[in-house]
Amino acid sequence: MSFDPEPPYRHGSTPRTAVLLVNLGSPASPTAADLRPYLAEFLSDPRVVEIPRIAWWPILHGVILRVRPAKSAAKYASIWTPEGSPLAVWTERQAIRLLGTMGQRGHQVLVRHAMRYGQPAVAQVMSELMAAGATRVLVLPLYPQYAAATTASVGDAVMSWAQRARRVPELRFVGQYHDDPGYIDALARSVRAHWQGNGRGQRLVLSFHGVPHRSLVMGDPYHCQCLKTARLLRESLGLTEQELIVTFQSRFGKAKWLEPYTEPTLKELAAQGVERVDVMCPGFVADCLETLEEINQEAREAFLHAGGKEFHYIPCLNADEAWIQALAGVAERHLQGWDTRQAADAATAERQRARALAMGAAD
Repeated sequence: MSFDPEPPYRHGSTPRTAVLLVNLGSPASPTAADLRPYLAEFLSDPRVVEIPRIAWWPILHGVILRVRPAKSAAKYASIWTPEGSPLAVWTERQAIRLLGTMGQRGHQVLVRHAMRYGQPAVAQVMSELMAAGATRVLVLPLYPQYAAATTASVGDAVMSWAQRARRVPELRFVGQYHDDPGYIDALARSVRAHWQGNGRGQRLVLSFHGVPHRSLVMGDPYHCQCLKTARLLRESLGLTEQELIVTFQSRFGKAKWLEPYTEPTLKELAAQGVERVDVMCPGFVADCLETLEEINQEAREAFLHAGGKEFHYIPCLNADEAWIQALAGVAERHLQGWDTRQAADAATAERQRARALAMGAAD
């Protein structure tokens, strides 16, 4: 097996630490031509679809990739912005703001973002970090709740890159932060701010991304972590169990997924006489197709068509200051033991040495 060529390293150079944020990804454009390779990469991941390849491949390439790209493209087009994919835009902004916040906290670290599917790819960004001199990398998936289909898949991508690297950096992975106080506080602040500006609904519906029920039976902690996030948020907001409802969205295929499902629950609430609901998606930290189209368009229409009067969508945390501070706190805890201030000290010493030499020359 041959290994990828390494970037030139300077012997004696100061080790650099990097934080790599990883989100799900997005097609390059809202067109069927760009959706096809994106969906092929996504749905080919055995972490996402746990069906034997011999059974899944004919379905994926013979049916799904012939039909779904055009349908998905129309949905993406409905939420696309002049800057591009909302998910891509917000993820990049989160990385930029996290870099600034870590610097304010005294940490001299590189901060980059990558996408598990699509661009910028994990392997590409890992190679760029090595070229920038990083010898230690903290991989921080932008999934607060651990799931094999998301968090573990990020680990797969990083290790797949590592298998081809000659010099593998020290690696750390953040597994979950579903109960992180800063994350819960950021969610609570977001809800309170929405209530202050728009009034309060009769129910607060939390819609998490669904996964097959089989994953729960097989030991995936995702379901339990979603419920814990919901409980902590409910307690922070002072709501009763009846006022906050947990649901799961984005069901794919005919198999049983985590229940209750979001859209049927909203229809049921409308049928019961609930006139206004506030809906948020705590498992998504950046607005994307699943929040802006599936929830704020499709779920909204379903609730109103079933007799509901007001549907209020609470945006994801995106680049909210409380969320960026929470993200920095998560990174700080996992960076412990790595001297992230060393680079700054070395740079300061070098500047002082240069000034001293200059002053000596002037004398």
